[in-house]
Amino acid sequence: MYTDPIADYLTRVRNAIKANHRVVEIPASNLKKEITKVLFDKGYITNYKFEDDRNTQGVIKVALKYHPITKVPAIRTITRASKPGLRKYAGVSAIPRVLNGLGIAILSTSKGVMTDKEAKQLNVGGEVLCYVY
Repeated sequence: MYTDPIADYLTRVRNAIKANHRVVEIPASNLKKEITKVLFDKGYITNYKFEDDRNTQGVIKVALKYHPITKVPAIRTITRASKPGLRKYAGVSAIPRVLNGLGIAILSTSKGVMTDKEAKQLNVGGEVLCYVY
């Protein structure tokens, strides 16, 4: 059993990218599903599939995205911001900009999981889960 499932999710994606895998399987949870949807909407992954079993929570199959010619991954860096030992919360005025607006910060807000730009538009703050660029 692991204490930080979000860090495990990000590490599995990071390791799969380093090994040039096309698909990575991750144990599912509702928060991980929402993070996967945000990554897909912003174009960092090619596709995803939720496979639910009757007995278990299920798995998420994530198809990673690479440049067709140079084989450079779409996700260059994916890091955890808020950890179980030190949570990082940001109000609307203090939401971080990642790579001067080129990357995204994924936030868990009262209105759901969203990017930093969407949170600013909806005028909500929340827990900064991770940075992606």
